[in-house]
Amino acid sequence: MRPLTLTTPKPLVRVAGKALLDYIFEALPKEVTEAIIIVRYLGEQIKEYCGSNFHGRSVVYAEGSPLGSAYSFLAAKPYIKEDRFLFINGDEFPKREDIEACLKFPTSILCWEVNDPWNHGVPSLREDGSIKEIVEKPENPASHLISNGVMVLTKKIFDYAPEKKPNGEFFFTSMVNRFVQNEHVMAVKTSGAIGGLSTMADIARLDVLLQGK
Repeated sequence: MRPLTLTTPKPLVRVAGKALLDYIFEALPKEVTEAIIIVRYLGEQIKEYCGSNFHGRSVVYAEGSPLGSAYSFLAAKPYIKEDRFLFINGDEFPKREDIEACLKFPTSILCWEVNDPWNHGVPSLREDGSIKEIVEKPENPASHLISNGVMVLTKKIFDYAPEKKPNGEFFFTSMVNRFVQNEHVMAVKTSGAIGGLSTMADIARLDVLLQGK
């Protein structure tokens, strides 16, 4: 995303005239009244943009960690009041109907099929449609189905300590994978998903897609 993200945190990158965080908050169902935003890189810009009330929802901030996404996620633990909560990555473009479909289950992860599953987390499913395991960026994907950054979780995820990767970071996905292996987490399949924002080419693609809606 450089050079754009040299001066702008990714959640504030503008696509079709709006920041990513605007799209995320606009997609939240009405029953979501509070939000925790985890900030680290250029976090003050996000705090200034969102304030304490954003799109009609109260907002608090947790400070991310240099140790990786797992410890950034763990920073939000003191602010989570309910046992069950919604998690959304800050570079996703979720649709409200997909979030609502996820919320119909006690725990769930939004999934869809892509042409390049090797570059994502690929879930394997049990017969009842729940997720048995997620393999990150597999060399030989078992399917074209991927899991993404829209999840309904419970506080049980905090029972699973993150694992240190060879590069020294602790990734949130290591916690999620242990969570799905021990809990009944449904794969909520969707079609026509917008996806996330990873490259400059995505901005052009999403500009066209979102302006045409």
